[in-house]
Amino acid sequence: MNLNNSDYEVSNDKNIFIIIGILSFSVISFLVWLIYFKPAADLTGEISWVGLLPSLNAFLNSLTSIFLITGLTFIKQNKISWHKKSMFAATGTSALFLISYITYHHYHGDTKFVATGAIRPIYFGILISHILLSIVQVPLILSTLYLALAKKFVRHKKFARITFPIWLYVSVTGVLIFVILRWFNL
Repeated sequence: MNLNNSDYEVSNDKNIFIIIGILSFSVISFLVWLIYFKPAADLTGEISWVGLLPSLNAFLNSLTSIFLITGLTFIKQNKISWHKKSMFAATGTSALFLISYITYHHYHGDTKFVATGAIRPIYFGILISHILLSIVQVPLILSTLYLALAKKFVRHKKFARITFPIWLYVSVTGVLIFVILRWFNL
């Protein structure tokens, strides 16, 4: 069997994407279990900082949105170094968000939306699209990041055109969900 360099790269990419798929499936499965099936630790009264985590999550989502937009601006200006910094910052704030989100749901469990009226279908429309796109976002971000680190910029750009709007939407709607829960879920 004679493999040239191009065949090796395709095979290597395939293996990386399989790993990304397995990792993404594991993360999503864990989150579904954590949010919808695991009983809350119910220590929120004893651990006062847990109540601050939704605000921290909204802040981290806001930062992610800012870093994404600045990253896009920098790449359009051909400022590659600043683009990389912005995108790594967005990845970092997203990772911190995930840690905070997992911590909150470990202690608090699922947050029920009890508001009634016109806001209810608006909230659930936003929430459902947010959840579905956040599931898609995980492997897209990892794949886009891999392609950039592997210096496969043509494919990176193709992935980024899909990843960017989804990642931005999920970050912005994360903040919006927080705001709706704060204002209407009394």
